[in-house]
Amino acid sequence: MPPNDGEHFSANWKGLQESFKSSQMTNKTRASQQEPNGPSQEGKDKASQNAHHSSVSKAKTDSGPKAKHRTVDPKAKRPVAADAKQHAAAERKSQLKANGKQAAKKRKVEAKESKPTEVDIWFDDVDPDDIEATVGAEAAEIMRKRQGVCKNATANMLVKEKSFEGLTRVVAIDCEMVGVGPHGEDSILARVSLVNHFGKCIYDKYVKPSEHVTDYRTAVSGIRPTDIAEGEDVATVRKEVADILHGRIVVGHAIHNDFKVLLLDHPKKKIRDTQKYKPFMKTTKVPCHVKRDLVVIVGQKVSN
Repeated sequence: MPPNDGEHFSANWKGLQESFKSSQMTNKTRASQQEPNGPSQEGKDKASQNAHHSSVSKAKTDSGPKAKHRTVDPKAKRPVAADAKQHAAAERKSQLKANGKQAAKKRKVEAKESKPTEVDIWFDDVDPDDIEATVGAEAAEIMRKRQGVCKNATANMLVKEKSFEGLTRVVAIDCEMVGVGPHGEDSILARVSLVNHFGKCIYDKYVKPSEHVTDYRTAVSGIRPTDIAEGEDVATVRKEVADILHGRIVVGHAIHNDFKVLLLDHPKKKIRDTQKYKPFMKTTKVPCHVKRDLVVIVGQKVSN
C-alpha cells in the first residue's frame, strides 16, 4: 500500500537514497578489485582505439615529408638505361663473334671433307711431291696416276749402288748456261755434268765466265754468282769433256744446245737425244720436257 503520511514519504526517500549509495559502493569495490589484475575489457578497447588513432596520425605525419624525399629525378635514370644498352651491345658483339668462329670452323671442316677430283687438277707438268706438300695427298695421287708414276718411285733408282763408277760405253751429259749481253739473251757455259751408264757421276765442274754475266738464270740453271766466281777455265773444261765423249754414245736432252755451248761436235749415230727419241715421244705424247719425260718413263725425279 502507498504511504499516506508525509513522514512515511520521507522515510521511503531516505531508504531509496541509502540503497542507491550502497549499490554505488559495491560497484566501486568491484572495480577496485579488477584493476590490480589488469584493465577491463572496456579499457582495453579504448586503449586499442587510441593506439590506432595515434598510429594513423603518425603515419599521416610521416608520409608527408617522406613522399618529398622519395621523388626521383627522371635524369637520374638515364645512366642506368645507358648501362643496360652498353651491356646489351656487348652481349650482341660477343654473340656475333661466337657465331663467326663457329662459321669459320664449319668452313674449315667442309674444306677438309671436300676432296679434289681430276677436274680440279687441270694443270700438268707439276711434280706430284710438290702437289702433295701444297694441295694434299689426294691431289698428288691424281697427278701420279695421270703421269703413270708410283708413290714409291724412288725405289727405282737411276743410280745403282755398288755399281761401276768409271767410264762406260754410254755416258750422259747436261750443261747449264748463264746469260750475257743485253738482257742476257746470249748464252755461255757455266757448268758441265756427266754420268756413266749406271748413273754414277764421272765429271762435274763449274766454269768461270769469260764475259760479264747479265742473267744467271738461277730459277732454271741453279747457278749463283758464288758458284762460278772461282770456276775452271772454259778451254780446260772443253778439252776434258771432249776426251770423255770421244768414241762413246752420248745421251742428253736437246743435246745440240750442249754441243753448241761447248763448241764441240759428235757423230750423229752416237747421239741419243731424248727430246727426239720416238719411243719416248710416243709414251709422253709431247716431245720437250726432260723432267716430266724422265719421271714418266723411268719413274724417278731427277732434279729440283
